[in-house]
Amino acid sequence: MSTFIADWLNILLRWAHLVVGITWIGTSFYFIALDLSLRAREKMTPGVFGTAWQVHGGGFYHVEKFTVAPEFLPEDLQWFKWDAYLTWVTGFGLLITQYYFNASAYLIDQSILPMRPSEAILISVLSLVGGWFLYDWLCRSRIGQNTPLLATIVFVGIVGAAYGFTHVFSGRGAFIHVGALVGTIMACNVFMIIVPNQRKIVGALMKGEEPDGKYGKIGKQRSVHNNYLTLPVLLMMVSNHYPLLTGHSNSWLIVALILIIGAMVRHFINRHEAGDHFKEIGWTLPVAAIGLMIAIVMTAPRTDPAVAGMEVSDTEVMTIVGKHCVMCHADHPAHEGFDEPPKGVVLTSVDKLRQFGPVVEMQAVKSNTMPLGNETGMTEEERQQLGAWIAAQ
Repeated sequence: MSTFIADWLNILLRWAHLVVGITWIGTSFYFIALDLSLRAREKMTPGVFGTAWQVHGGGFYHVEKFTVAPEFLPEDLQWFKWDAYLTWVTGFGLLITQYYFNASAYLIDQSILPMRPSEAILISVLSLVGGWFLYDWLCRSRIGQNTPLLATIVFVGIVGAAYGFTHVFSGRGAFIHVGALVGTIMACNVFMIIVPNQRKIVGALMKGEEPDGKYGKIGKQRSVHNNYLTLPVLLMMVSNHYPLLTGHSNSWLIVALILIIGAMVRHFINRHEAGDHFKEIGWTLPVAAIGLMIAIVMTAPRTDPAVAGMEVSDTEVMTIVGKHCVMCHADHPAHEGFDEPPKGVVLTSVDKLRQFGPVVEMQAVKSNTMPLGNETGMTEEERQQLGAWIAAQ
């Protein structure tokens, strides 16, 4: 595939992914907030669990939620599903375009685990499928009836998957696969559980039968799971832009912190919308803040003792850059994956290297993000020499 076509495909998929993702997240957040705002009132339609009065855009809205389902359904019943389906489809399309088509550059790091692109892609697909089935089995088991226990096991499972990914894929590949795994679980919750259960309820009503309330409860459980996983997965999906996350030696621990921070913030928002007093939910914010501070400290820049006192000449550093960087970062890249230098970074001269020094230091010295997939086999000693030269400028 030509770089021109690949770039346009990437842009269009990314744009579509954002649009449908925003729609899915918006409806998810809205319905959870709506559910938590329901109140029992003196006069309600028979079979109604609670109602909510809302105002938006200059209009007033009165919403009712039935305990199970109404006695009859209108012809214009609206389903909320395609935004979830399309979010996953466009996301997987991006995974294929960005990581599968360029597996040797973006997905594989030979210094972590030597393998062929086909092997990396197979591991990727199997991990996404296997992750869903394991999560679904947990929810259907007795463990699924114990919310704190289930939440703990799912948390440990995602962190365990992150640990495994960091020992199989590149830093960027590992982080994006945590996001893809969680996103697959969320989309499958809609496709495999929530919507089918709603169809069972609708089917019973159409037959004149009383629907089983368990289907609504199961759907609600999975919907809540999706709600709490949304904030962490959003950060995972943009992580490839931040080597301080993906290039950290213990990035799987950062994943654990992101899960905690996101869940705490989401819980605070949910319970605030439910009307809980701040004294009852305020503890979540300090927990999130502590998690954030730990993540910041973990990723803070550190001076490598091996670099101190090391003298590297312009000629030596340009030899390193010429060997590992210029194939992509030139006015006319020689790398088949690029028609233009990534992010406009050109490193063909000492002055250019000095100009982009801080970027190079973050990407290739303080993390192993560059070269992509370490295709050129850049050594730790060369990274130290590059870092010493940049520090001396």
